[in-house]
Amino acid sequence: MSDSDVRQRAGRPRRAGQPVLDLVAAKLRRPVMRPGTVRRSSLIERLRRGDPRPIVSVVAPAGYGKTTVLSQWAERNGQAFAWVSVDEPDNDPKVLLTYVAEALDAVQPVDGRVFDALASPASSVPGSVVPRLGAAFASMTSPVVLMLDDVHALHNSECRAALSVLADHVPGGSRLVLAGRAEPPLRIARLRAEGRILEIGPGDLSLTRAEAASLLRNAEVTVGEDDVAELHRRTEGWPAGLYLAALYLREDGPLASAAVSFGGDDRLVSEYMESEFLARISRRQRVFLTRTAVLERMSGPLCEAVTELSGSAATLAGLARSNLLLVPLDRRGEWYRYHHLFRDMLLAELERLEPGLMPVLRRRAAAWYLRNGLPEEALEYSMEAGDVDAAAGLVEKLVIPAHRQGRVPTVQGWLGWLEDRGGIEGYPMAAVLAALFCALTGRPVEAERWADAVERWQYGDPARPDDPATEAWAAVMRTFLCRHGAEQMRADADEAVRRFAAQSFVTPAPAFLQGIARVLCGDLDGGDAVLEDGVSIGEKVGAHEDVALALCERSLVAMTRGDWGRAEASAERARTVLRRAGIEESYATPLVSAVHARAAMHRGDVPAARRELVSAQRLRHLLTYALPYFAVQARIELIRVHLALADLAGARTLMREVDELLRRRPSLGSLAGEAQALRARLSEERGSSAPGASALTAAELRLLPLLSTHLSFPQIAEELFVSRNTIKSQAVSIYRKLGAFSRSQAVARSRELGLLEG
Repeated sequence: MSDSDVRQRAGRPRRAGQPVLDLVAAKLRRPVMRPGTVRRSSLIERLRRGDPRPIVSVVAPAGYGKTTVLSQWAERNGQAFAWVSVDEPDNDPKVLLTYVAEALDAVQPVDGRVFDALASPASSVPGSVVPRLGAAFASMTSPVVLMLDDVHALHNSECRAALSVLADHVPGGSRLVLAGRAEPPLRIARLRAEGRILEIGPGDLSLTRAEAASLLRNAEVTVGEDDVAELHRRTEGWPAGLYLAALYLREDGPLASAAVSFGGDDRLVSEYMESEFLARISRRQRVFLTRTAVLERMSGPLCEAVTELSGSAATLAGLARSNLLLVPLDRRGEWYRYHHLFRDMLLAELERLEPGLMPVLRRRAAAWYLRNGLPEEALEYSMEAGDVDAAAGLVEKLVIPAHRQGRVPTVQGWLGWLEDRGGIEGYPMAAVLAALFCALTGRPVEAERWADAVERWQYGDPARPDDPATEAWAAVMRTFLCRHGAEQMRADADEAVRRFAAQSFVTPAPAFLQGIARVLCGDLDGGDAVLEDGVSIGEKVGAHEDVALALCERSLVAMTRGDWGRAEASAERARTVLRRAGIEESYATPLVSAVHARAAMHRGDVPAARRELVSAQRLRHLLTYALPYFAVQARIELIRVHLALADLAGARTLMREVDELLRRRPSLGSLAGEAQALRARLSEERGSSAPGASALTAAELRLLPLLSTHLSFPQIAEELFVSRNTIKSQAVSIYRKLGAFSRSQAVARSRELGLLEG
């Protein structure tokens, strides 16, 4: 079975080199309605006509037919539907909002800047992605129903906050529909007070007696009106309960047992499934049902691989024809899933009948997905199986592409899972990549922890087996983190170059890091030559951020020599490389903007210099002591620009950050001398140092985008892993520097200054 049967690329054409997120095609299609499904005409009519409220909340426990009702509405509605089925992997805002953008784009083309922000590795979700997506939604010219099913699966706070913001951008005549088992992440009380939300609950979704009779007829069960009434009364119109009773009756079960009263109680349904329904089917059918319940989605070949039962594809096809608890996911009839409630019950039965088999089945599923070129699905099943060895190997392959797609929560989840199971010690390549990922995403504490694990592996056991590939990447990691000064960085970079050459592995990182180390150690000519090699290698392999950073370093070398023509040319090439790759924001952006700001001030273009300062300011918080030379270098160049603009407050704020970085990483070669010279100059400057927007600290800039969400201070504190008092103090400081008296004023002022979009 080909990859396209499960996943598809996003539908939009992409610029060359821009990372592309694989999408599960079925998640963007409404489920296919099966013959025999009860038509919910009165409820559909209520949704279709006569209610102008733009937000629809559909909340009920499993088994109430939420998806069925909404799919029927989409089938019969005159408006276009943009459908997204939500599941656990969508707890990454870049992933969730990519699905939302693609669903909307299929109805009406969405502004390309939305996809640029989604694809950019370090773009802020609340600061860039959500404002652009909200604006695109609000500007849609034809009515659309944006439908998100199973939103109860979302627990990521940024994902939940994004939906709340989208609710404020529903265009006239359109609707946002959120369906799930729990109240959606909206400001429900406010929406009720404003009359903007239509709420559909269990009472609305329960079948009428006539609909119950229709369900039984469609299931080929013949009973009298009084029996229908009794079944309806005891099940309280709960669709899943009525359908289970119909299946039982179809297998010649007595009516008295079928009419057991469970009204949505999962425990009673489980008991009923065990004692009545599963007891009356063949052993082969029971084994097939319980063993395939480990699968989120099913196809014939996948079921064959997992169950190791010949004829599984035919069994699946037979079930698809006769069982409404199997939901089709495509129109070809190849992919299905179990109804959520039914799957939960089957998993419980599997654990009871064949304890210990579940991990084995999940490992088989992982192997099938890996054979079919779907490593992320393989990783999900490996993790569910508790297979640390397999998961670690897959994480090693997936971290870099996921980072390039900006999927930080996804990677954090993988790394956290490994760390919780001892993976930090036993899998050195995974630890190397984790350290680099954390360094590049502004997480210095985690970067240090993973780097310590790598060093314990390297130096803790002299008798360990050789691992040339990991040794090479460990040298790159040590060079990037530069934990022991510029001279050691140079030695580590030289080692990395030797090790990669020995393996004939081509990547620009060793060369451009070697060039930086030489420049820091005072060898401008040698460093510039190696940086030129790094640019050439990077352009050949498409390592866009490495190329941009190497060009910035060459620009700074040219500035030192007074060659401003070459400096500007290198800076412009760096910007062009990122732009053509679709990378708006990344850890490279602050240095690129700082170099451009210096060049702009030299040619007297003050407005351009100020724009570059704002650009650098937005992502300065990514440059921490985990990347000390970039962090100090970018700030030093920005200090020079602030001084040229007579902005002492901005310059002094940055100088304090430089001092803190040098306290943690004191031996950064020539940067220490440059910092000392600027510190002396600042001490001699006289004039107003009243703090303004330029005086926002890195910590305050990290908080700023979250102020534009509906998250409370305690929720933001949890998101940033700091105390509530810290968030409150930082917010008060932001208000003061921006001349604001409230959170909303601070956000508005930030948008005026270009620090936030919207």
